[in-house]
Amino acid sequence: MAPGSALIPRLADTGPGTAALRYRFALPARPGSVADARQLTRARLREWRLDADTYDSAVLIVSELVTNAVVHTASAQVVCELERSEGALRISVRDQGHQPGGPRISPSADDEHGRGLLLVDSLSAAWGSHDAGDASGRVVWARLVCGPEAAC
Repeated sequence: MAPGSALIPRLADTGPGTAALRYRFALPARPGSVADARQLTRARLREWRLDADTYDSAVLIVSELVTNAVVHTASAQVVCELERSEGALRISVRDQGHQPGGPRISPSADDEHGRGLLLVDSLSAAWGSHDAGDASGRVVWARLVCGPEAAC
C-alpha cells in the first residue's frame, strides 16, 4: 500500500439479487501518486477478473483522471473509487480544489493540455463531472461497459 493511502473496500447491496463491488483509496495529490493509483487499480481489477480490454482501459482512465486532479487542482488528496456492477465498471476521482468550469476536452490536438480527456472519452461509454457537494471538491467519473466474456 502506498504511504498516505487509505483503502476502504466494501461490498454494497444495490437491490434484490445484485451486489456491487466497490473499492476506494485515497492518495496525496502529488505526481508520484499516479503510479500508486495505477498499481492499486491493477491489483483490484485482477482480483475482480475483468476482461483484458476493460482492465487496460480502466487503468489508463484512472491514470488520466488522477493526473488531472494532481496537476490541475489545489488538492492535498485525491480519492479514487472503482465500482463494478451490472456489466459495467464506474471509475470516479474526487479532488479537493477544482478550477471553475470543470474538465474540458481540448478543442485542438495541438493544445498542451486536455488530450488525456480525449482518451477518457474514447475509451469510456460515458464520462462527466459534478461538484462533490462541498465548496471546493469535484468528482470526475467514467463508465466502462465490460466485455461479453467478463463476469462484471
